[in-house]
Amino acid sequence: MQRQGKVILVGAGPGDPDLLTLKAVKAIARADVLLVDDLVNPEILQHAHEGARIIHVGKRGGCQSTSQEFIQRLMVLEAQNGQCVVRLKGGDPYLFGRGGEERAYLRDAGVAVDVVPGITSGMAAAASIGVAATHRDYSQGVIFVTGHGKSDAVQPNWPALVAAGMTLVIYMGVARCRQLQRNLPDAGMAGSMPVAVVRSATLASQAQLLTCLDRLPQDLQESGLGSPSIIVIGEVVRCADALADIVPEKLQQAPI
Repeated sequence: MQRQGKVILVGAGPGDPDLLTLKAVKAIARADVLLVDDLVNPEILQHAHEGARIIHVGKRGGCQSTSQEFIQRLMVLEAQNGQCVVRLKGGDPYLFGRGGEERAYLRDAGVAVDVVPGITSGMAAAASIGVAATHRDYSQGVIFVTGHGKSDAVQPNWPALVAAGMTLVIYMGVARCRQLQRNLPDAGMAGSMPVAVVRSATLASQAQLLTCLDRLPQDLQESGLGSPSIIVIGEVVRCADALADIVPEKLQQAPI
């Protein structure tokens, strides 16, 4: 009798393998098949057993990507063949990771599915430069926003976000930094609002920029920082550690 397969949606965290949860490590170790996103650190795959099949299913903006439909069909097929499938995602499956869509698809197909949360890159990026996103001297909350919606017609309610007065942590926003520079002041945010951009948070290749909203597109272009990056906007950015170490030399004398 064929064993019953299942799918586990696993958050691989922001990049540093040491930030994997124990539950994630155990799930990876038991997987027969791993479907791995591009942003997952390859070192994490050392936890897979020797006979596991590893299938890379990259999803990156502006690059050739595996379609979501294909990934979902593959998960169902492998599970129906009795395999334990781990869908390994950067960060957390439920925070801009399409985990909700995948769970619904799997359940509709009659496939058992579990979810293992991971440390999301937004919080890791802020923490990596000493910023507490909800430092009570500056902010009563934090809002996670995607800069890349399901369609260009779907845009955040910028006036509502600005009026909330909370820290904004923006995922996939580098390509839309000019829209941020335009939309946020139009919604009432001061152009002098501090902004941090952190690329490859928690990895040895991490790089960061500290600037303000008015200068964001120009400074980002000159810094050479690209994706994958997190943008943190809010007064809490003033708490960033080692200011001189993370601000380009030409900006060190310019108060934020």
